[in-house]
Amino acid sequence: MNRDEKIVMLKLDIIFKRIFGNENNKDIIATFISDLLEIPRESIKAIYIDNVELTPEYFQQKFSRLDLKLKVDERIVNIEMQVNKEFDFNERTLYYWSKMYSDELKTGEEYGQLKQTICINIINFNQFDCKDYHSHFKVMENTRHEVLSDKFAIHFFELKKIKYARKNKRMEDWLNLINAETEGDLMDIQNSTTIPEIQKTIVMLRELSADEKVRQEAFYRERRIHDEATALNGAMREGIEIGRAEGKTEGKKEAINEMVEKMRKAGFSEEQIKQIIDTN
Repeated sequence: MNRDEKIVMLKLDIIFKRIFGNENNKDIIATFISDLLEIPRESIKAIYIDNVELTPEYFQQKFSRLDLKLKVDERIVNIEMQVNKEFDFNERTLYYWSKMYSDELKTGEEYGQLKQTICINIINFNQFDCKDYHSHFKVMENTRHEVLSDKFAIHFFELKKIKYARKNKRMEDWLNLINAETEGDLMDIQNSTTIPEIQKTIVMLRELSADEKVRQEAFYRERRIHDEATALNGAMREGIEIGRAEGKTEGKKEAINEMVEKMRKAGFSEEQIKQIIDTN
C-alpha cells in the first residue's frame, strides 16, 4: 500500500455518520463513547441512535455541522463533529445541551427523572487557550468545587492538539483515527493500537475509500467545507476593512449592504451574518 495515498477522512461529517450513525456498529460506538468519556465499557448496556439518515439535502448543505444524538442506557449523548470554527460555539453547545436536557422530561414526570445529558464536541480547531486537547466542563460551586449535579457534562476534543499528546492512549488512538488523512496514518494507528474496535473501523475506512461513489461524495463534501472556510474568512476580512473605514467614508452603509448580500449568496444564515457584522 502507498503510505501517501489519501483516504476518506473520518472527521468528514458524512463519513463519520456512516460509521458512528450505523445501527450495525454499536460495538464500535459503545467502545468509542467509553474511551472518550472514560466510563467502563461494561456499563454501556444499550445504545439507541435517533438520527441516522443521510438525506440528499444533507449532502448539499454547505456549512458542515454534524449532530448525532444517542441514548446510552440512562444517558443522553450528543456527538457533534465541527470542522470549521464557528462564532459563539460555547454558547451554542450550551444551548444544545439545555434543549436536550429539558426535552427529555415528559408531561407529568418529576424533575428527578431528568437524564444525565452529555455533549461531546469534536472540533478541528483550537477553542481554548491551553495545551490540553480534552476539556470537560461541569457545574460546580466556585470555592468548594462541589458539583451541583452530575447530569451536566460538556466535553471538547480539539483535534489540532492531539498529534503529540501522551496522556490517555485509548482516547488518543480514537482522536488520531478521526484525524487520519492518509493510508500511512491508518497503518501507524493499526500497528500501535490495542483496541479491536479501532481495527474494525480502519477496515471500514479502507472499504469506504475503495468505493468510488463514496470517494466522490467525500470529495464534493470536502470542497464545500473549504468553500465555507474561504467565504467566512473573506467576509471577516471585508468586515474588518469596513470597520476601519467607519466614520471616514460616506459609503459605509452601501459597503455593508454589499457584503451582506455576498454572504447570503455564499450560504450564510442571517444569524451568522449578524455575528460577523457585530464582531467587526
